[in-house]
Amino acid sequence: MIVPTKDLFRHAYGKYAVGAYNINNLEQCVGLFRGNLGKHESNEDSVDPSRSAPFIIQISRGARGYTDKRFLEAMIRAAEDIFPESIFAVHLDHGTEEAAYDCIESGFYSSVMIDASHEPFDKNIEITRRVVDRAHEKGISVEAELGMLGGVEEDIEVSEEHACLTDPDQAVEFVERSGCDSLAVAIGTSHGAYKFKGSQGLHFDRIEQIQKLLPNYPLVMHGSSSVPKEWVDRINQAGGNLPDTSGVPEKDYLPAAKLGVTKVNIDTDGRLVWCAIYRETFLAKPDNFDPRTPGKPFMAAYADYIAHKNQALGSAGQLESLREFLQPQPVS
Repeated sequence: MIVPTKDLFRHAYGKYAVGAYNINNLEQCVGLFRGNLGKHESNEDSVDPSRSAPFIIQISRGARGYTDKRFLEAMIRAAEDIFPESIFAVHLDHGTEEAAYDCIESGFYSSVMIDASHEPFDKNIEITRRVVDRAHEKGISVEAELGMLGGVEEDIEVSEEHACLTDPDQAVEFVERSGCDSLAVAIGTSHGAYKFKGSQGLHFDRIEQIQKLLPNYPLVMHGSSSVPKEWVDRINQAGGNLPDTSGVPEKDYLPAAKLGVTKVNIDTDGRLVWCAIYRETFLAKPDNFDPRTPGKPFMAAYADYIAHKNQALGSAGQLESLREFLQPQPVS
């Protein structure tokens, strides 16, 4: 069931973070739904309430342009029918103003992100305000970004020397003037696989400062993959060449959620799982050229990875509570 993103945030705020996962193809879509329902490979018909979680499907501009956006939308609609127990939102990730308008008019998206964080402060507000006005006419939520994360996201690359944390006072002004419904804040994360060097990590003091000034307001954490060494090693052992790196420790997800981080974006880790499984499969069977051969183990591995992430986010086991929360209240 597709629901408004704001409903997920109202239920999650201060208790857990909703996992926001990017997908690009059928295998990721199937694995994502199975994982969020806690379905085990040995019994895909049974839903595990202790592992089931609400989630957000993120579609980036790159994913929309990979073939045709309608393929992804059709897959999601099919998955909604095949997995009717699921509760999720559909979100445009890192959209331009043009892409945001296209998604708003489609009637398919629960929320859109307008990323004008590379613009000067006032220009960022101006662009975001236009998108907010258009989105709110259709009942769609808007996520914006303030501050600059390092790393690579789609076609934007920000060097570490130009990355900057979100200023708490500016965050208040930005939210008031732009009207955005959630704010992606720069608190020490970065995009892509090559994130932290040395002991760098999340700036919890900055999150606390922002929450004090914006109480009960949903914050978003981008660039939040943990880049597990296990998956990097598996890729390299199967012929890859990824250098050592590190990401956001999974133990930091829930403390951040308690401070108002309600949505956590995770993309890179899913790509690592995909790369490892596909490399290992064809390395073990070099005479095989059937695309379904690596696809099947990948869907199972991706589902397990999603279920694992939801445990760290605190969203595992929250699905039935959310379902009750969404029920219409009787009129007294």
